[in-house]
Amino acid sequence: MVRWRAGTVTALRRRWHGAVELDVAVDDGGTLRALAYPSLVGEPEPGDRVLLNVGALVMGLGTGGYALVVALPERLPADPPDEGTTRDAGHLVKARYTPLQAILLGADEEASPHRAALADMDDLDGMPVVTADLHSALPAILAGALADRPGVRVAYLMTDGGALPAWFSRTLAGLRDVLAGTVTVGQAFGGDLEATNIHNGLLAARHALGAELTIVAQGPGNLGTGTRWGFSGISVGEAVNAAATLGGRPVGSLRISGADPRPRHRGLSHHSVTAYGRVALAGADLVVPEGLDPTLAAQVDDALTAFPGRHRLVRVACDGLDAALRAAPVPLSTMGRGLDADYGYFLAAAAAGRHAVALL
Repeated sequence: MVRWRAGTVTALRRRWHGAVELDVAVDDGGTLRALAYPSLVGEPEPGDRVLLNVGALVMGLGTGGYALVVALPERLPADPPDEGTTRDAGHLVKARYTPLQAILLGADEEASPHRAALADMDDLDGMPVVTADLHSALPAILAGALADRPGVRVAYLMTDGGALPAWFSRTLAGLRDVLAGTVTVGQAFGGDLEATNIHNGLLAARHALGAELTIVAQGPGNLGTGTRWGFSGISVGEAVNAAATLGGRPVGSLRISGADPRPRHRGLSHHSVTAYGRVALAGADLVVPEGLDPTLAAQVDDALTAFPGRHRLVRVACDGLDAALRAAPVPLSTMGRGLDADYGYFLAAAAAGRHAVALL
């Protein structure tokens, strides 16, 4: 289940919020690119011995192609600053009962400064909630929202279907200055606020971060088996239900592609068909961008004819969105394809952001 390696750090490479890249000379020969999360394992330095998990790298799986640093066994970090040793200082355990489980303060726990605002709160006050299948939709949705309302406060709620540490995402690191904050929910961790599930994560975004709009998507590294139900993005439908239950306004960002080599993802992805068509029991505004390639538009329209009537199909004009996407503060990429290579995908996400701010 775990493929272990040991080695020595030879160089530090890039660094972004919460993560650092390393070169590691492994004991059985060769050099690997590795990733460490200093909040979990401490700050690595050249010459440090490291213990690595190389399973995903060896098998060619996952996003990023890294060996992951499990520990600096000869230079363990000090305990965190003394904030108490009881659950009163926070007892949300994420990545539970794994060797690197993290114990964090939940946004609505007794010791949290947001406790009073969240303790009995169960209303989003009509806040638009944009749901998306893939992490790569986040900057495009944000670009569409900011194009029409530059000062809008947008929060990101990261679910645990992909990467668990928010620190893995270079995209998220690049968006920190334009987001009101990030809430990590479920087993995900490392956001500005921690929450137990999507429901109280949405409440934290609205009432602790002051968000006017929240984007919900998993972290990098969608898991899928190629079957109708075997994909982590199915949580999109559950996010729609949560937003509606709490008095929010769900807005569905559809996963559209004219470039994906896999038939199940061309036109309207089967992920969107299942998540919105079968899992989402509450109605959502499903956004269809105008100006798609005619062939792609016909494929999307054909797939949408079978959707349940509880959803509202909203066609959104896309004038000005091209410039907004090209001015995004981070590179746009999905499944290795940039903006021009999979234009319909990013345009659909930006149109969802545009529609969401129109609801304000």
